[in-house]
Amino acid sequence: MSALASVGPGAGFATRREAGRAARAHTPRRSHARWETPPARTDPLELLEEQARSRVPELVPVRYERMRTSPFAFYRGGALLMASDLAGTPQSGLIVQLCGDAHLSNFGLFGSAERRLVFDINDFDETLPGPFEWDVKRLATSFEIAGRHRGFSDAERREVVSAAAAGYRERMWAAARASVLDAWYDTLDAESVQTWLRHERDGERATKRQMKTFDSVVAKARTKDRMRAFAKLVSTRDGRLRIAADPPLIVPVEDIVGEREDAAGTEARMQAVLTSYRATLGTQRHPLSEYTYVHMARKVVGVGSVGTRAWVLLLVGRDDADPLFLQAKEAEASVLERFLGPSDAASHGERVVRGQRMMQASSDIFLGWQPGFAGDGSGLERDYYIRQLHDWKGALDAEQMVPQGAVLYARICGETLARAHARSGDRVQIATYLGESRTFDEAMTDFAAAYADQNETDYRAFVAALDAGRLGAAPAGSGGS
Repeated sequence: MSALASVGPGAGFATRREAGRAARAHTPRRSHARWETPPARTDPLELLEEQARSRVPELVPVRYERMRTSPFAFYRGGALLMASDLAGTPQSGLIVQLCGDAHLSNFGLFGSAERRLVFDINDFDETLPGPFEWDVKRLATSFEIAGRHRGFSDAERREVVSAAAAGYRERMWAAARASVLDAWYDTLDAESVQTWLRHERDGERATKRQMKTFDSVVAKARTKDRMRAFAKLVSTRDGRLRIAADPPLIVPVEDIVGEREDAAGTEARMQAVLTSYRATLGTQRHPLSEYTYVHMARKVVGVGSVGTRAWVLLLVGRDDADPLFLQAKEAEASVLERFLGPSDAASHGERVVRGQRMMQASSDIFLGWQPGFAGDGSGLERDYYIRQLHDWKGALDAEQMVPQGAVLYARICGETLARAHARSGDRVQIATYLGESRTFDEAMTDFAAAYADQNETDYRAFVAALDAGRLGAAPAGSGGS
């Protein structure tokens, strides 16, 4: 890491390029291709059991049941496992703000503050500064594993993974050659993707069906808003709006804290939380000030996040027909911290928000944080970050990917990751390190194939442990995606 430590972004471009070449000499690009199971590797099951100790006990089996669905689902839930392994691999020393869990399902469409539908990374629970290649390896391997799950051939998977790496490398070079502000503001919206797909179709690199698939994802994303969430999640009870129970996936706060006076106390604390959270939103006048808290419920989300505390908050504006849903999600220490050092943020909620604001071209106007909320009645204060629950969310379904479409999607994800890294790291040094040949791309495809083998071995051990009762099993009907 000394190359970057001695050369800051204020240095001349020639000096930064030379630092990139020095980093490449110290850690050759081909060195990233290797993965061999180390003799003293930490047992991945022990890491999962360690994580489980800080999570809601009754939700841990739900998490495991989701992870056992496939090697790809297991990989999605295994960010800590891969971080532990990456810590022993060659390091470029070129530091960026890492997503920390940059697998393909953590990219998608969402509504920007400017009311555009943009494509970007959408999960930052593990964000922390670290070597840029950790995110690239996580992304590349996710495409290799998903390709195996979908039955792609060896050649098809290599083309997909190579597209992700090439997309990253080529976009980083574009950022390195761009003006400072052009690199900073570079983003990808839905309309640009649609235009690009039309161009790819004209060159016979995309099909009409793939264009229609993306168009349908865009159209569906625009329907995933607060009013749809309201119709799906809310009912009226005794003349009052309430989030409907669907245990164990959705549990109203009063069913968790028990006594009525405890629920009332929780509501009072929630009002205080919203007041302090409001101070992290960055503007003196904010729409949140016109909303009133109504109800909240714990909601199971994702795969890797299952078991952490996540709350859905229902607020109303002008009247009951003007709802707003916020999600308050527990922020624990990043899985990267034990390997890269602790965050310098005052709380983990702040760590997530600051990382997201740095990596995304445009973030949710309701994105903020709140330390110290004990809404589950445990008396233990926990860090949270808060955002809108639904605001034009959309994603491609990895379970439906075909090889040609996966190549296009992999390139888009690789380019998107490069845009995010170019904002927080030294794009000139990283581009110079990567070079313009396919050496880095080939290293990523080799690593992805080797680490996918490791993931399959770990997955089999995980399923065997579940079947043997070591990790427990989910109650019937508690699965999901």
